[in-house]
Amino acid sequence: MIKLQVIGHLGKDCTTNVVNGKNVINFSVAHSERYKDASGNQKEKTTWVECAYWTDRTAIAPYLKKGQLVFAEGTPEVRGYTKNDGTQGTSLTMRVLSIQLLGGARGEAGHEEATTAAASGASENDDLPF
Repeated sequence: MIKLQVIGHLGKDCTTNVVNGKNVINFSVAHSERYKDASGNQKEKTTWVECAYWTDRTAIAPYLKKGQLVFAEGTPEVRGYTKNDGTQGTSLTMRVLSIQLLGGARGEAGHEEATTAAASGASENDDLPF
């Protein structure tokens, strides 16, 4: 098994859909790295990961808002697609196995500690700690 772990900010609010009778939460996570190139110039590279979280525990969905810092873990898949200009592109996707909220969204006070209650087994009727 190959596992992928990503820590980053959500690019937009998640969407929740029902596909073939199963709930799926879709969201995208951006991970940015800063580095210096060979000339010593500061650069930044952002990698986007499209995520699908198949779960009956959708209580976490209201907290998956644009800018929210998350840790997600799952199995990766690379998908090919045709760009608008007709050239081929690839995207990195992940079938999420677990997700944790890490602090508040960018520029917001909020969730001070990570929580996994909704993602790791708390039923939707349980009191959530966030």
